[in-house]
Amino acid sequence: MNSKNPTVRLIVTALFWIAVAIILFYVLFPFYWALKTSFTSSSRLSAEALQWFPTHLTWENYKLVFTTQPFGRNLFNSLVVASGTVILSLLLSLMAAYALGKFRFKGKSVLMYIILAVSVFPQIAVLGGMYTTIRALGLYNSVFGLMLSYMIFVLPFTVWTLTSFVREIPTELEEAAYMDGASPLTTLFQVLLPVMTPALVTTGLLAFINAWNEFLFALTFTSDNSAKTVPVAISSFSGASQYETPFGVIMAASVIVTIPLIILVLIFQRNIVSGLTAGAVKG
Repeated sequence: MNSKNPTVRLIVTALFWIAVAIILFYVLFPFYWALKTSFTSSSRLSAEALQWFPTHLTWENYKLVFTTQPFGRNLFNSLVVASGTVILSLLLSLMAAYALGKFRFKGKSVLMYIILAVSVFPQIAVLGGMYTTIRALGLYNSVFGLMLSYMIFVLPFTVWTLTSFVREIPTELEEAAYMDGASPLTTLFQVLLPVMTPALVTTGLLAFINAWNEFLFALTFTSDNSAKTVPVAISSFSGASQYETPFGVIMAASVIVTIPLIILVLIFQRNIVSGLTAGAVKG
């Protein structure tokens, strides 16, 4: 009965929006502070450290990002590595998810648990073995070496996610395709693939973000800017002396790196929502 009281409803609504405001502030404040710092010159950082808005906006830090080192090349490397990793991972995981989600074979559960076990291993645990492998294959300091190493943590995630979605696809679609004489591969790419578009977009975007932000492998398997990605490039920024840290330049680089991810999320937001809610309600 209390839930029908206007006063109670008003209090509950107020508490809800207060909680939403606190969460938004907690999530967005770090990015806002990075944006604010990126538009503040190094000489005024100390004076404006406690101010909410910079008094003198400047593009100085953004210019320094591209003049102190070849940051444009680092951005290109990250784009190539992240895109290549996602494309290869989705192609392999799509076929694996189809087999794991629709076919029955001995040892399927064991295989799924092995994939899950690989995904929970910390990167540092496989770093030594991956370094030896990358060196032996002649892929050290190359984008292909980074793609190969990134797939260790991206591929298990994409396989598990797509397998869960494939299981929810009605079997009638496959049966109709088989009755028309379609092969399993034809059924996968011409019948099931269009249905899986939201899941592929969501999974691919999350995998892209993971690959774009990866640091440890990129630091270990690269030695110069020919293959160095943006997380490693940002860590390489230094001031005029070893004791000086150019926070404004680092924040400007961080904002530049974050913008492509925001754009991708805004472009594919409808597909992301569809992919995240797919299979949640069965008709």
